[in-house]
Amino acid sequence: MEVIGQLSILLAFGFSIYATIVYTVGISRRNAALILSGRGAAFSVAFLVVLSSVLLWYGFLDGAYNIKYVYGYSSNDLPLIYKLTAFWAGNKGSLLLWELLLAVYTAVIALKLRKIYNKYIANATVVLLIINIFFLGLLAFIANPFETYNFTPPDGSGLNPMLQNPGMVFHPLTLYLGYVGVSVPFAFAISALITKRTDDWWIRNTRKWAVWAWVFLSLGNILGGIWAYVELGWGGYWAWDPVENSSFIPWLILTAYIHSVIIQERKNMLKIWNVSLVIFAFLATLFGTFLTRSGVFASVHSFSDSPLGFYFLMFMLLVLIVSLGLMFSRIGHLTSGKEFESYVSKESSFLFNNLFLVGGAFAVFLGTVFPIISEVLRGVKVSVSVPWYNQIMAPILLGVVLLMGICPLIAWHKSSKRNFKVNFLLPIILSLIFFGVIFYMLKGENLYAAIGFTICFFAFFTTVQEFVKGMFARSKITGEMPLKSLVLMVMKNRRRYGGYVVHIGIILITFGIIGSQVFSQEMKTRLAVGQKAEIGNYEILYKGLEKNEIQNGTVIYANLAVFKNNKFITTAKPEKVFYSNSERPFSEVSIHSTLKEDLYIVLQNWLDGGRAADFMFKINPLVVWMWIGSFILTVGGLLALWPGKGSQLNPKMYEEVSS
Repeated sequence: MEVIGQLSILLAFGFSIYATIVYTVGISRRNAALILSGRGAAFSVAFLVVLSSVLLWYGFLDGAYNIKYVYGYSSNDLPLIYKLTAFWAGNKGSLLLWELLLAVYTAVIALKLRKIYNKYIANATVVLLIINIFFLGLLAFIANPFETYNFTPPDGSGLNPMLQNPGMVFHPLTLYLGYVGVSVPFAFAISALITKRTDDWWIRNTRKWAVWAWVFLSLGNILGGIWAYVELGWGGYWAWDPVENSSFIPWLILTAYIHSVIIQERKNMLKIWNVSLVIFAFLATLFGTFLTRSGVFASVHSFSDSPLGFYFLMFMLLVLIVSLGLMFSRIGHLTSGKEFESYVSKESSFLFNNLFLVGGAFAVFLGTVFPIISEVLRGVKVSVSVPWYNQIMAPILLGVVLLMGICPLIAWHKSSKRNFKVNFLLPIILSLIFFGVIFYMLKGENLYAAIGFTICFFAFFTTVQEFVKGMFARSKITGEMPLKSLVLMVMKNRRRYGGYVVHIGIILITFGIIGSQVFSQEMKTRLAVGQKAEIGNYEILYKGLEKNEIQNGTVIYANLAVFKNNKFITTAKPEKVFYSNSERPFSEVSIHSTLKEDLYIVLQNWLDGGRAADFMFKINPLVVWMWIGSFILTVGGLLALWPGKGSQLNPKMYEEVSS
């Protein structure tokens, strides 16, 4: 099995080189036979990588502990689901997962070559194949997942208990689907530069891929936040960890790109900007992979035993030099000569949106690499603190949300005074009233929180207003019932209204972030059996410790009765889990969630056999709205991913009737 697995990777490496050569020669000579041969080789690469991946999965299921990677991340008592997810638990397996997705994506693009000769798609396929060569070279010669012992151990060393969580099933997989998905728009952008075809052809051909990558990057970041919240036991969901940052940076850049390409499609502007965004989005995905494998940054996500950092750094530099060199050599083809007519226009709001997002990406990047910069300049490694990130990113987030509210209200080209009066008057009046109510409820304190909530309200109102106006406009034109008009309007304009649904999700996430960051309460205390702790409106009664045996360890949990306003509401059971393959226990928190707040409880320690125990109690307001917003964001992204074939009613007609 391990021989076939390794041979599959070596053959895939050879086929990827062959495909790159024959594609390149076939394009230059317009030789259909060579291009078809390269296409077949690209399919062979995908087949061989799928085969090697299936064999590694089988190794985990079969307990093939003679394979070092299987031995390092599995054991006899590991539950089946985690034997499957252990595939990507380590450096080599996660690298194979990346290559698996990349090979499949490459085959899908090669499949688009239905015509014998299409130099644009063929060039994009060549770019993807070159990326395949890099990853397959690492797997074949540097990070072989099928490396074996000369004997077979009876059991494996087991999976890190922190990775034995449902988040391990979905978080890495969704993140990698997004990471690798960025490769496709990058490949088409490079193809456009090579062929000097710098119209919106490459954008139209990769829009779905960009949204695909964005949706899964979003899901990956969201699921990572949920995993941290329920598993790590510190009461938060985002710690600005270097590797967390490395998945957030490409998300920010890709978000900017998805917005800015609308300007190129409608106005034939921002060509250089859009190509630059795609290049740096791809580089950001490589940067994230470099971080986890470099050993330069301390992170709970990094692989301490990885020798791959140097190779990723060299590949990043190569991509940067070649991509920017190619872009600047085509600078004459990327200029449009057009300018923005007004700073108060829809296209300008997209530009400001991009400045916020790219500025945020740069700030996060700077904070992430600052320890290296400080060590080079001063000889001391200085890390940037969480408050620094929060102070920088909070106004950027609110600025983006504010633009979400403004953009639907202003016109293309230039907004008139009448446009302002008609579209802004009601939202501004209602927002001022909302601000007054919120500020009163907060008793005149937390002005910034009141402003943040008001911006969320303004953006939410104007976004929902777009649905309502469009619904009644269509109903007026067609005579349909309003609800039917709403459904048909959304389904026939999925790209536009899917984007609005995403905006609603982000607004709700922002609402939850403000509540949980500004109004959280925390208390650490020791309770004896029968003693109560009070936090906010809650009383928590400690009844003692209990024990439970599980498949691969022992669980010690506290039995807590939770009261709110003197009424019993739930029983909380925070845990310490002692896994058989670990010397230290791991916390499993207890969370009681409502629409208003979460009561978050961590069992930290105990004395005298449980007669007394140490706890952390935390109230996190509005956290559940982050998860609701995340679900809505995902639905909106999927809605935008599959645009309809068009509508007999042009969206402009809705705007004219509704105004």
